[in-house]
Amino acid sequence: MRVTTNREILTKANLELADLQSDGGLLVPEQARRFMRILILRSVVIGMSTVEPMKSPRKEIDKINFGSRVLRAASPGVALGHNDRSKPDLSKVELDSKLFKAEVRLNNEVLEDSIEQGNLRNTVMQELTKAVARDMEDMVINGDTDSSVPFYAQFDGILKQATSNVVNANGAKLSKSILRDLKKVMPNQFLVSPSSMRYYTSVDAEIDFRDSIADRATDLGDVGFGGKVGSAPTVAYTGIPVMPVPIFPENLGANTNQTNVLFLDPKNVHIGIHREIRMETDKDISAGQVIIVVTLRFDTRYAHEPAVAKATNVLTGVG
Repeated sequence: MRVTTNREILTKANLELADLQSDGGLLVPEQARRFMRILILRSVVIGMSTVEPMKSPRKEIDKINFGSRVLRAASPGVALGHNDRSKPDLSKVELDSKLFKAEVRLNNEVLEDSIEQGNLRNTVMQELTKAVARDMEDMVINGDTDSSVPFYAQFDGILKQATSNVVNANGAKLSKSILRDLKKVMPNQFLVSPSSMRYYTSVDAEIDFRDSIADRATDLGDVGFGGKVGSAPTVAYTGIPVMPVPIFPENLGANTNQTNVLFLDPKNVHIGIHREIRMETDKDISAGQVIIVVTLRFDTRYAHEPAVAKATNVLTGVG
């Protein structure tokens, strides 16, 4: 019985993966679109945000905002006077994508099994894209240019960027009073469409809020308990869903046991992904490995940061 050599396994794997890349490893447009679709589907925050495919590393987003009343009392057939005409606030937000890279090495045992089953290409595309989506969401949320970790220091994420409307929870667990204060601190003009708003927080903070309403002997308390296994509904405050985001930090504060809460319209978060995504492969004969390198650029900005409220110092640990 003939034994397949490491070199043959690596050669077959390289052929299997060859059509994932074109000139210089650049994914063809349909591959890039599929890559971005998987990114969006696998992410909580990215999936609800406004995703901007970028033709170049930088992109400007036009902002048009009417911050005051535009309607005036009028007479038929008479134009409004100069002082009664409304002028929008015009500005721009720039997405300046930063470079990120992932390198994966697959040994010959994994490769041989995958090649035998004929699914190496799809498996690599699916699993690697899911891992990239997880890390992108981490960066989008937790990015901090003051961080000592090079990954996080690339740009400020949505937690760091939210500065205009801040509520200090003073070490309390998440409860309706904190969510109430977030809603009250939000300028009224940004509350005209409550159905589009969301509360984002960490998994443990959402559990604390769910427990706080489950203690109530009401229909809302029943919702907190969640019914049959695996079907716990989303909890809400004044009809606005409270969404647990697995990547939200739970190690903030002096005792590393606190988190944040964001109150916003998710579409206010703009995420720019440069369409030139590269996936390159190589092989290391001596190590018996195929090397896969993914390179992409992305950035995130609020279209209008004053339309975001943030609660800080929310307790997630035992206390």
